Amino acid sequence: MNLNLSLNPNKIVEFLKKPTEEFTKKDLIDYIKANGIRMVKFMYPADDNRLKSLNFVINSESYLDSILTYGERVDGSSLFPFIEAGNSDLYVIPRYSTAFLDPFAEIPTLTLLASFFDKEGLPLRESPEYALRKACEEFKKTTGLEFFAMGELEYYVIADDSGLFHASDQKGYHESAPFAKFNDFRIECMNLIAQAGGQIKYGHNEVGNFTVDDKIYEQNEIEFLPVPAVKAADHLMIAKWIIRTLGAKKGYDVTLAPKITDGKAGSGLHIHFKIMDGDKNMMSENGRLSDTAKKAIAGILEYADAITAMGNKVPTSYFRLVPHQEAPTSICWGDRNRSVLVRVPLGWTGENDMCSQANPLEKATESFPPQRQTVELRSADCSADIYQLLAAMVVAARKGFEMENALKKADDTYVSVNIHSDENKEKLAQLKSLPDSCVASADALEHKRQVFEEKGVFSPRLIDGIISKLRKYDDAELRKKTSSDHKQMMKVVKKYWHCG
Repeated sequence: MNLNLSLNPNKIVEFLKKPTEEFTKKDLIDYIKANGIRMVKFMYPADDNRLKSLNFVINSESYLDSILTYGERVDGSSLFPFIEAGNSDLYVIPRYSTAFLDPFAEIPTLTLLASFFDKEGLPLRESPEYALRKACEEFKKTTGLEFFAMGELEYYVIADDSGLFHASDQKGYHESAPFAKFNDFRIECMNLIAQAGGQIKYGHNEVGNFTVDDKIYEQNEIEFLPVPAVKAADHLMIAKWIIRTLGAKKGYDVTLAPKITDGKAGSGLHIHFKIMDGDKNMMSENGRLSDTAKKAIAGILEYADAITAMGNKVPTSYFRLVPHQEAPTSICWGDRNRSVLVRVPLGWTGENDMCSQANPLEKATESFPPQRQTVELRSADCSADIYQLLAAMVVAARKGFEMENALKKADDTYVSVNIHSDENKEKLAQLKSLPDSCVASADALEHKRQVFEEKGVFSPRLIDGIISKLRKYDDAELRKKTSSDHKQMMKVVKKYWHCG
């Protein structure tokens, strides 16, 4: 028995008895015929970082075969601003490994994510998904290793306040019912995401919890398991779609915006990563963080300011990145430290058997603890283009392996305690800061664009599009102007309420 298939919630995996990466066209046709599927839907991300949909009625088996083989034409100029209307046709081709049963369709529907191809039948170079695939390919060529990632997806649910059992303001972390109101909603989201192929680690209530004008605002988080970076991006895109769609069906407002009011917890999209050599996690060695991990950290810190151009794409992103609110502002890293940009969480590297201590009837395990050490980038939020963000991280990590002074840079930017503590005043003054606006992020990317364009990872046209879009916000002074003007701040917040 394949233990990785046992208990898998994806109905297609259950039916075919094979992992998603082994799905073939014949497999999907067999599933469709055996399960009364009447429609097919392609979904693909556009420039606004949301999934778009294209629906097909299955008229015959030959038409179904054609859809799955040749995809369909779409208007690229309506999806990406850098594509001109005069020459805008693109192909969308389904990726079989992403197939899942649509959880919201009344008519049984098989849904697949699709990739963009140009008129020559080649992958669209300006596609963020292509950039991520190319980044992973070049990382593998340079290091011989693979880049795995996972996301922590934070969001607020807003609904009418019952007036009963209020959680403490900004004390909602891991709260349970009846003080937490939307645990059941989160659990239902998790179940649907898992059925759609998402590899979920866990879910819980987050810190943010407050009431305004008879509405309760409750922050939740769904965290994923590390998987290859392209799959991690796919999972996060599907998860955002499911959370919002289910919320709409229940009459809840759901926002993944980075900041929804002042003085309350913002929502991030923390990205954990680990570097794998086959089945071996290379992030730790002899119970300590490895040089491999430190080189990757050094690379990400070196290009952190430019990475915000991919991971923080609206003006309210920079309302969140302010001191003393568990969001990073200085470019540094540390262990178990939530004030830094790159955090090294606990990684099960201790020698004591915790299970047998907690459960006296269990014998001490003789197996090695799971290789679960990851490293977390804490700056991004859900305005991000997830494929661009992960591609930029992979590029930066690869550059860390190419930097002669990577380990020294890692030592110089390490912070042992809260960066804002008195004992770190001198250290803080020496550290570089993250950009404070979309405009500043665009400038950082412009300055370092060559690194991301190397080896054909990001196309120049894609970089041009990112920079142009960010500069159009013209927000260089916006954070300063709204810092003492709540009304003006909320006007900006509402404008980007459903970003990403």
